[in-house]
Amino acid sequence: MFGFFENEQTKKVKSHLMNLVALAKADGHIDEREMNFIVAVGKKNGMRADDVRSIVGNASAGTIVLPDNDSERFDQIFDLVDMMLADGVVDDNEMDFCIDMAEKLGFRKAIVGVLVRKISMGVKDCLPREQIKEETQSFLNYNNLQNGE
Repeated sequence: MFGFFENEQTKKVKSHLMNLVALAKADGHIDEREMNFIVAVGKKNGMRADDVRSIVGNASAGTIVLPDNDSERFDQIFDLVDMMLADGVVDDNEMDFCIDMAEKLGFRKAIVGVLVRKISMGVKDCLPREQIKEETQSFLNYNNLQNGE
């Protein structure tokens, strides 16, 4: 697989995949569409499908490697929300997990529920990721200004 000497980017990708696996398992099983989504995220980040499936198969509670910047944080929560919607059923456990992960990724607790809902609505409306990112970013910036940050 990746060997002993993993670089930071590889660790981040694996951590992100582990987060996606945890979300997929939140409703008790990994649906085929969820697995396909996880594999697609891995491939988008330069991994082979077999390596991604190996990570999924060996998934256990691991160390989360948090993103370094807001863009990566958004991309991770976006992928989590997108996968939550992949099987067409939004389970309460999955929603709670997304909200919890948004907090762990560093988004303020007061806005994570709204953030997850804004991303969900954008995905359901088939808006491009970059448009959702821009609209969410303006919301986050406005919210930060309102709170004197």
